[in-house]
Amino acid sequence: MAPVAEDIDVEVAYARPGRQWVFALRVPAGTTARQAVLAAPLGRECPDVDPAAVPIGIFGERVPDERVLRAGDRVEVYRPLARDPRAARQAAVAQGGTLGRPRSR
Repeated sequence: MAPVAEDIDVEVAYARPGRQWVFALRVPAGTTARQAVLAAPLGRECPDVDPAAVPIGIFGERVPDERVLRAGDRVEVYRPLARDPRAARQAAVAQGGTLGRPRSR
């Protein structure tokens, strides 16, 4: 007789400025990160987000779609950056400042 796979608890999270969604899911052991995103009601809550194509990560680290989840994992759905970080740093340096610190006078 084959062992029965347990279900695990995971979260799928998505945020926009001023609002975030966190979906608690109970999924079968062996579920991948992309499968969890597809199982969450993200597409219904945010119709402009394509759950099958958005970049994803776990606890701030990008992961491939096929990454198998562990109990307690938080799958994060990433949105495009408003501004390229490299370009922002270069612009700050060109103005004589740095990001995150005001320029001393």
